[in-house]
Amino acid sequence: MAVAVDIIEPCGFPYGDSAMRRAGLDYIPRAMVARHASWQAFRNTVQGRIILATTKAQTPYTGFAFRPDDTLLMGQETAGVPEAVHAATDAAVLIPMEPSTRSLNVALAAGMILGEMLRQTRWNTGQGRQTS
Repeated sequence: MAVAVDIIEPCGFPYGDSAMRRAGLDYIPRAMVARHASWQAFRNTVQGRIILATTKAQTPYTGFAFRPDDTLLMGQETAGVPEAVHAATDAAVLIPMEPSTRSLNVALAAGMILGEMLRQTRWNTGQGRQTS
């Protein structure tokens, strides 16, 4: 899908070559992964908007108008992102959940929102595979 992944330190999971090989299977050689020493180091590299996925948002991800240069930001599964990071993002979206359910795994949540971002910005614009 040609989607870059940025890891911002300190990250909320064990990060290293062996962990990435185990988690990434045979996709790792195709992945575009960049590590950033801090939030500010990451922020300095972003050209477009930063869209935060958070349970504190009011806008469902399916009702948000994504742009091709948007960057999706995911926080830790248990803690989200620090308030200073939350305040520094350009917009926030959520995945609507039933009130009695727990939150989703971060990888599943990222996949859902990324799918919608790609549907809106690439697959329907001739830049990638078309949807029906």
